[in-house]
Amino acid sequence: MTDSAASLDSRGPLAGLDDRLDGLLGLAALVLAVNVVGGVPAVLGGPDSAWFEALTKPALYPPPWLFGVVWTTLFTLTGAAVWLLVRADASPERRVAFGAFVLQFAFNVAWTPAFFQFQQIGVALGIIAVLVVLLTGTVVAFARVDRRAAALLVPYLAWVSFATVLNYQFLVLN
Repeated sequence: MTDSAASLDSRGPLAGLDDRLDGLLGLAALVLAVNVVGGVPAVLGGPDSAWFEALTKPALYPPPWLFGVVWTTLFTLTGAAVWLLVRADASPERRVAFGAFVLQFAFNVAWTPAFFQFQQIGVALGIIAVLVVLLTGTVVAFARVDRRAAALLVPYLAWVSFATVLNYQFLVLN
């Protein structure tokens, strides 16, 4: 890595995190942070509403208990991917990958209130469709820094793609 590349990355949001998030405590901290940020919208208002219960469910709608298991697993894998990214050598590519992660995660977090609190199935479909595109770009950006980190995001991309189909079917049926 060149000094200018390190200098560019050192001014970004990852500056100084390399050392503080090293080791298993850093891994645990990032896994916990991603799970908390990702899970809070569902806790504040998820599928436990009369409105959602009254919706016609698509045939491919999984058992409700599966969502918590899947999202916890995916957020754990995502936290590990971010940990690998943070530990990678400073570079403009690392900075771009982290920015891509933050942007797609904002869309992930925005989907739950759009669907459940605001009951806007069409808006939620737009959000999740953008999320698929952003997440695809995030996987590519992570791959430029650490292929293992990118591989950890692939199940997340697969589930969000499935969730997009599910969201579409909710829109059609309701």
